[in-house]
Amino acid sequence: MEIQETSIQGVYIVKPTVFNDNRGFFFEAYNQSKYTCKNIRSEFIQDNISCSQKGAIRGLHYQLNPYSQAKLVQVIRGAVLDVVVDIRKNSPTYGKHFSIELTEENKLQLFVPRGMAHGFSVLANETLFFYKCDNIYNKASERGIKWNDPELGIDWKVPADKAIISAKDDLLLNFKEAEKNF
Repeated sequence: MEIQETSIQGVYIVKPTVFNDNRGFFFEAYNQSKYTCKNIRSEFIQDNISCSQKGAIRGLHYQLNPYSQAKLVQVIRGAVLDVVVDIRKNSPTYGKHFSIELTEENKLQLFVPRGMAHGFSVLANETLFFYKCDNIYNKASERGIKWNDPELGIDWKVPADKAIISAKDDLLLNFKEAEKNF
């Protein structure tokens, strides 16, 4: 397993060691001791899976403290453009974003620490997105940032007229207006 730093402190790309043979493949999707070596000390308590159609954009979501969540995300089937926005006010990358394609072929994972808004756009039909969380879901602390905020300038790799957005996500605030307590 290889763990690479990104342009945002605390966000890591995880590249598992994949063993292929005539039966298919095997890889270790999570091993806490290997993450601890990189000072990733999240204790995951919940796993989630979503299935989405091509063109769907989910996010940008986060939870306020004390219910903020670190996540370890990956694609089981299909492909997404995974996006994180740093919303930690004292961070040198505050307001900056990082994106990466996660696919069933590349098997990459992304570790998203607390203090990030997170979302993804779906690049393939019937994409299964899997993620581990280190804190419980708390509806009262749920917040988000509008996916197409011009200040963030995120290229979701989905044409705006083809984007499938939930009614809830369509009501999210722009980055400057969104409540943040990190």
